[in-house]
Amino acid sequence: MDGSAHILVVDDDREIRDLLSRFLVKHGYRVTTAREGREARKIMADAAIDLVVLDLMMPGEDGLAFCREVRAGSDLPIIMLTAMGEETDRVVGLELGADDYLPKPFSPRELLARIKAVLRRSSGTAERPPAESGAGVIRFAGWTLDSGSRRLTSPEGALVTLSTGEFDLLLAFVEHPQRVLNRDQLLDLARGRSAIPFDRSIDVQVSRLRRKIEVDAKAPQIISTVRGGGYMFTPAVERA
Repeated sequence: MDGSAHILVVDDDREIRDLLSRFLVKHGYRVTTAREGREARKIMADAAIDLVVLDLMMPGEDGLAFCREVRAGSDLPIIMLTAMGEETDRVVGLELGADDYLPKPFSPRELLARIKAVLRRSSGTAERPPAESGAGVIRFAGWTLDSGSRRLTSPEGALVTLSTGEFDLLLAFVEHPQRVLNRDQLLDLARGRSAIPFDRSIDVQVSRLRRKIEVDAKAPQIISTVRGGGYMFTPAVERA
């Protein structure tokens, strides 16, 4: 997906809306802005939106509720904007299915980089080293992951929906099976950027992924926790 993508910026701060709109348009994107969730819903009903930049602190309905509603019926990429230091909101937002977050105050160039990365991942065009190109069908523990179509099928044959972040994390695991991967490595492999200090987003994504692929998410057998080390994808992996 190129710079013609349509970005929806939802923020009650007019200066931020205007700044981001001018900046993103300058870099080739189409941009529509909204002050709050109700206005954003109307825009999404009338136009094809490729990514939402969402402020969590809005009057009335907050961004978390809006994020939950969008994710319930769509895999539309969402980047959250959060107040500096509000780690709880960031973790909850990621838990609800946001693809990335950026604490305020932020650099528009940093947001632009995040937008490009999320759009690449959501369209399946994120660049990977040739040796880790995981294109094709991958099987593990009865599950089937089609990395080309980004589809995950359960051992019972049911299609399991994955968010962009969940898919990227699972692909990072199946490309590095039976290896201990720490949080920094997983952030780099799954999201193409270095870890933010004290970043808990990987823990949240692992928790969400476990709920979808483990028989018992509280006693995981596929993604195991390595104390003091990180996580390990334990099943054998087969490529079709």
